[in-house]
Amino acid sequence: MGPYLEKLGSNGVLRGGSEIGFGICIRREEPTAKISDHITGFIRIEARDLEHVRELLRGNPVYEAGGSVEVRELPRTE
Repeated sequence: MGPYLEKLGSNGVLRGGSEIGFGICIRREEPTAKISDHITGFIRIEARDLEHVRELLRGNPVYEAGGSVEVRELPRTE
């Protein structure tokens, strides 16, 4: 993953990320939702649009190996 993250950094689009460890899903009232066990980490990037995201996925080791990459839009805060 290192070379891929370096590429994102040198392109000026990397905004952070992390591996994700064990966790639980907690709600005030029962029942609780099942925690997603297929998400192992996240990378936060800044992209112009979804086509730009597709371009930036080139070289991602999970994507290149045929794995799934979930893309989410984060609301902008001023």
